[in-house]
Amino acid sequence: MSIRFVALDTTITHQLQHGGRDANGQVPQRAVSDGGAIPCRHCLKPVEKGREYLILAHCPFPAAQPYAETGPIFLHADECVRAPDSAKPAPMFSHGRGYILRGYRDTGWINYSAAEVVTPDRIEETAIGLLARDDVAYVHMRSSHMNCYQCRIERA
Repeated sequence: MSIRFVALDTTITHQLQHGGRDANGQVPQRAVSDGGAIPCRHCLKPVEKGREYLILAHCPFPAAQPYAETGPIFLHADECVRAPDSAKPAPMFSHGRGYILRGYRDTGWINYSAAEVVTPDRIEETAIGLLARDDVAYVHMRSSHMNCYQCRIERA
């Protein structure tokens, strides 16, 4: 099975970078990167030390429903090039404490039997296994430490 890792949409990202409001109706907060783990969800690269970034609330679901989680994400404050859909996780996901891969049904509801916490070296194989199931429409990858949304994983 072929899969693809999908970064945040450019239209949504540009709207936020140009003063649009986040999922909570607030203008994103600005900060300057200290060079730590500040992953941009659009280019799927860390925000470089000294560059401005946005902190905002994001809901990666098309409609409100009980499982439509909203949480913090980071974006470069200036426009950046969106990471192309890829069969492999972005290099910035090759380290860290690990990730939650959570399967969702086609209704957007969490599939409780389709979730795993994985080390970076198991992201791809676990995503393929989850997406091989008939009861999983797509997968969200989240930080296992803070539960922040990282990207979406789909069948290619």
